[in-house]
Amino acid sequence: MQIEIKPSDMQYKYPKNHANRSQPKFSGLPDDNLFDRDDLYEVIPMFQCVMSALNVNDAAILYRMEELTDGMPRFLQTRRDVYLYLGETLGDILGIEFKA
Repeated sequence: MQIEIKPSDMQYKYPKNHANRSQPKFSGLPDDNLFDRDDLYEVIPMFQCVMSALNVNDAAILYRMEELTDGMPRFLQTRRDVYLYLGETLGDILGIEFKA
C-alpha cells in the first residue's frame, strides 16, 4: 500500500527548498544521497516510504516519526541510513517487522 502524506497532515512545519524541488526524491533503497531533514520535499517522500513499508496509515504514527526525525542522531546523513533508522525504530515501537 502506498501512503500519501500532504503537508497539512504533518504536525511540524518544514521549510521548502525550492532549489532542490525538481531533484529526484527518495523512493526506496539503495539511495546514498544526503537527506535534508529540514526540507519538506525530502521529508514527505521519506515518511511515505517508511509508512508504506510498515503498512501503517495513522496520524499518531506520522507524528511519532516526526519526533524521531527531530531527535535523530546527526551522523545519520544518507537517505538510506535515515530510512533504515526510522523503519527499524518505528517497527520496534509498533511491534511490526520492518522489511527494508
